[in-house]
Amino acid sequence: MRETRFTLNGKPVSTNAHPMTRLIDVLRDEFRMTGVKEGCGEGECGACSILKDGRIVNACILAIGMIEGCVLETPEGIAGTDRGRAINEGYAEAGAVQCGFCMTGMAVATEALLRQNPVPDEDEIRAAISGNLCRCTGYAMIVDGIKRAATKGSGLW
Repeated sequence: MRETRFTLNGKPVSTNAHPMTRLIDVLRDEFRMTGVKEGCGEGECGACSILKDGRIVNACILAIGMIEGCVLETPEGIAGTDRGRAINEGYAEAGAVQCGFCMTGMAVATEALLRQNPVPDEDEIRAAISGNLCRCTGYAMIVDGIKRAATKGSGLW
């Protein structure tokens, strides 16, 4: 088996997993990145969202062989930053978290959005999280949480 090398949350790593192994399985099983959750397994719900070279992708539909040399950021990597703390605080203040299953994917989508647009309006926020499903909140509190995160993290993105 060929070794696949990449950067995971700022650290160079490698795996000998078969190139067609789903990225989500390698992240969770080999690297213990359990913030990457499997909801649908079809790239529809966003629970497995990560950043690949700064762009949001679904880890459940990406093969490990497609990430050679890439830079990956998981919810764990984002949470440990000042930006991640601003996101968490914004969500908490807005009461955005209910069951919590979608939150790691929502946080990754928020990070991706605010990196591109640190002061998004509501339509831009809703478009940015449109690939992430939430069964509990109706999205209004999540949108509010993202607005709060943008304010809290002003200057960080």
